[in-house]
Amino acid sequence: ELVESGGGTVQFGGSLRLSCALSGFSPDTCSIGWFRQAPGKEREGVSCITGRGGGWKEYADSVKGRFTISRDNAKNTVYLQMNSLKADDTGVYYCARDCRPYPLYICTVAEGVYAFLGQGTQVTVSS
Repeated sequence: ELVESGGGTVQFGGSLRLSCALSGFSPDTCSIGWFRQAPGKEREGVSCITGRGGGWKEYADSVKGRFTISRDNAKNTVYLQMNSLKADDTGVYYCARDCRPYPLYICTVAEGVYAFLGQGTQVTVSS
């Protein structure tokens, strides 16, 4: 199970930290990705982080320098720190997992390999 939280309404330029709580599976060999879907648009990849070591991180060009992904293995939680938020960041944010029987050393923000198990959390950036 993946449970997203931390969304809300924030003003332009503000910050939010999203959390993705992982349970019911061993996250050691699972990359976790964050995705978002704006009204009327397709879902897009935002960021990802590799398994327990979290040594590889990827970001969509639109969020580079503003968003930071991290994971707390003790808490089985992956975070997405979002700074300098813009109106275009508005949408429902989902976390998803890409689990393999072997460790992955890179991850991707392409959603085809991910399983979406959460309900998402709404982020609204007001101008």
